[in-house]
Amino acid sequence: MAHSFEIYKDKGGEFRVRFKYNSEVMFSTEGYASKVSAKNAIESIKKNGPEAPIEDNS
Repeated sequence: MAHSFEIYKDKGGEFRVRFKYNSEVMFSTEGYASKVSAKNAIESIKKNGPEAPIEDNS
């Protein structure tokens, strides 16, 4: 699969999520105190992302 979510612990000990496409990081989230919260963020992105509007500020 060319895309994936990756949960990792940052230097401060918080859990973060990266979204990768072809091994390139497309975005990462804020830090979360628990892995469960990071997993909830992934589920929220999956659920709400497809319907999110595009905001073009160029």
